[in-house]
Amino acid sequence: MSRVKNDEAPQGMKSSAGVEDMEPVVTEEELNEILKKVDKESTYRNLGGYQRRIVFWVAVGFSLFQVYTGAFGMLAAQMQRSIHLAFAFTLVFLLYPFRLKGASDRLAWHHYVFAAFAGLIGLYMTLNYTRIMEAGGDFSRMDYVAGSIGVLLTLEAARRVVGMPMVIIASIFLLYAYFGPYFPGFMTHRGYSIQRIVSHMYFTTEGILGIPLGVSASFIFLFILFRTFLDRTGIAKLFIDIANSIAGWASGGPAKVAVISSALEGTYSGSSVANTVGSGSFTIPMMKKLGYRPEFAGAVEASASTGGQIMPPIMGAAAFLMAEFLGIPYIEIAKAAAIPACLYFIGVLIEVHLEAKRCGLRGMSREEIPRFLDVVKYRIHLFIPMVVLFYILIEGYTPSFAALMGLLVAILAGLPLKETRMGVRDILEALEAGARGALGVAIACATAGIMVGVVTLTGIGLKMAGGLVDLAGGNLLLSLVFTMIASIILGMGVPTTATYVICSTIAAPALVLQGVPVLAAHMFVFYFGIVADITPPVALAAYAGASIARANPFRTAVESTKLAIGAVIVPYVFCYSPSLLLINSTPLQLTQNLITASCGMFGVGAAMIGYCWTHMHALERLLFLGAGLMLIDPGTYSDIAGLCLLALGAGLQWQKHKRESAKA
Repeated sequence: MSRVKNDEAPQGMKSSAGVEDMEPVVTEEELNEILKKVDKESTYRNLGGYQRRIVFWVAVGFSLFQVYTGAFGMLAAQMQRSIHLAFAFTLVFLLYPFRLKGASDRLAWHHYVFAAFAGLIGLYMTLNYTRIMEAGGDFSRMDYVAGSIGVLLTLEAARRVVGMPMVIIASIFLLYAYFGPYFPGFMTHRGYSIQRIVSHMYFTTEGILGIPLGVSASFIFLFILFRTFLDRTGIAKLFIDIANSIAGWASGGPAKVAVISSALEGTYSGSSVANTVGSGSFTIPMMKKLGYRPEFAGAVEASASTGGQIMPPIMGAAAFLMAEFLGIPYIEIAKAAAIPACLYFIGVLIEVHLEAKRCGLRGMSREEIPRFLDVVKYRIHLFIPMVVLFYILIEGYTPSFAALMGLLVAILAGLPLKETRMGVRDILEALEAGARGALGVAIACATAGIMVGVVTLTGIGLKMAGGLVDLAGGNLLLSLVFTMIASIILGMGVPTTATYVICSTIAAPALVLQGVPVLAAHMFVFYFGIVADITPPVALAAYAGASIARANPFRTAVESTKLAIGAVIVPYVFCYSPSLLLINSTPLQLTQNLITASCGMFGVGAAMIGYCWTHMHALERLLFLGAGLMLIDPGTYSDIAGLCLLALGAGLQWQKHKRESAKA
C-alpha cells in the first residue's frame, strides 16, 4: 500500500503521532514475509530487468482493456469474461511459481510457453465464439480437450494465487457432479459424464464463465483499480492523520486511531489481511508503546481492518456478487449494510475504550498529534473521489461507471500537491498494481464459478436447503447457527467471495424458506464469511496482526473475536428484525434502533472486557450481556427492558467504584 512519506507533508503540518520518530516493530522486508505467510496473493516472484517489463506491460494491457470496455461498452458476456480470464491466467502463471520452496525470481523459457498456452486456453471461447454459439451443444473433440484443460488450469491458478482450501472444495464439487448416484439420501442424483461437466463448466455462463467471473470482469476489477489510484494519492496516510487528530489524545488513543482509520480505509478497501498489514505497521507499534498487551494490539487492528469489508460505499468483492445474484442495484446493498457496519465499529471502539480504562492507559500528548484543521486544510481534496463515487452510485448509475469516474477524479484530486500528483509513469504503475491486485479475485471468482456450475447442473442447492431445514427441525435459530458454523468453516483460508458463493447457493435458501427476507439471508452468510478472517483456528487477519505485534497468534484471534462480537450478534438480529437493513423501516424506527442498538453494543462490550466503572464479577457481566442483547434486538419492549437492566448494571458499578475510591 503506497503512502505519502512524513517528510513530504506540507510545511507547517505535523505528521502522524509517533510514526515518524518511533522505531518500527517490523521492517519492510518482515512485513512482506508476514504477508507471504498469511496471504497467498503475496507469494509472487520479484522479477527484474526485461522480465519485469514484460509482466508490467501485460498487466497494464489488462487494466487498459478493462477501462476501455468499462467506458465504451462490454463485449458479449462470454467474450468479456474469456479475455478477462486469459489475462488473469497469463499473469498468474508468470508471477506465481509452481511451488514456493526453492522458487526462483527469474523466469525460464518454459514459464513463458506455459503462460502463453494458458492465455490461449483462456481465449478459446473468444477465438471460437461464433462457432460455439452456433453449435447448439454439439461440441468437437478439440472443444472438450480445451474445456478440460481450462478447468484444470483454473484449479491450478487457484492453487497458486488463492490456496489449496479453495481447490479442494471446488474439486469436491466436481467429483459430486460425476459420482452423484453414489451419494446417500437427498444428495443423490443421476450423475453426469465428463463431457457434460466440461461443456457446462467452460462453454456456458453457468460455470467458470458465469456470474462470479462476470462481476469480476465488469465491476470488481474497476473498483480495485480505483482503490489503487486512490492509494497513490496518499489517502491512507490522511486517514491515519485524521484519526490521530480526532482520538489520539483520548484514553488508549492509538487503539482508537486504529479503529477509526481502519473504518475510513474500509470505505474504499475491502481486503482484511492487506488492511491489517498496511495500517497495522503504523498503529500496532503505537498501541504497544502506550501499554496495550501485544495480543490486544494485534487484535484491535485485525478486527477493525476486517470490518472494512462490510463498510460502505465500497465493500468486499462478495457484495458485488450479492447485488448480481439478487438482481438489485449495488447501492441498495451498501445502504442495507450501513447500520450494521456502524454498530460493528461502535462495538470495537467501546471495547477498546473500556480496555484502556481498565488498564489505566493514557492517550498521546497534544504535541504528538496533528491538528485536525491542518490535516483538513491541506489534504481534504483527497476525499473528493470518494464523494463523487458515492454520489454517482446514489444517482443510480452502474458501479462500473462510478468506479471509472472515481478513478478519473482521483487523478485530478492529486494535482494540487506535488507529493500526490501523478505523472504518466505513476499512472502506468497504478494500472499495473491494479491488475496485480485483481488477480486473486479474478481466479477466486472463476473457481467459484465451478461451484455455481455444479449447483445449477445437479440442483444440489435446493436439496441442501431442504436438508438444512429438516436438520434444524424447522427452527430458525438452529438454522442460523448451522449456517453461521458452515460459513465460518468454509471461510477458513478461503476468500470471502468463494464462501459467499457456496453459502448463498446452499444455506441462504434454507433461511429464506423459513421466512427470512432474501437480502437479510444473503447478508447473514456474507457477514460470517468475513468473520472467518478473525475467528480461530484459521484467522488470517488476526495472524497478520499477531505477527506485527510479536504476539501469540491464537490468543490474538480470540481477542479479535471478542472485539468483533458485534459482527456475531448483529446478523442474528437483522434476520429476526430486518429493519436494521432498512427493510420496511420508518425514520423514527430507524433512529430508535440505532440509539438502542448502540447502547446494546456498550452492554455487550462491557461484558466482554469485564469493566465499566470498575472491574466486574461474573454476575455483573451476565447482567450487562443480557441488557446488551435486549437492546440490540429491535423492539420497544425489549428496548425498555434492556435499558432498565443496563441502568441497574451501571448503577451497581458506580456504587462499587465509589466504595473502592473511598477505601483508596
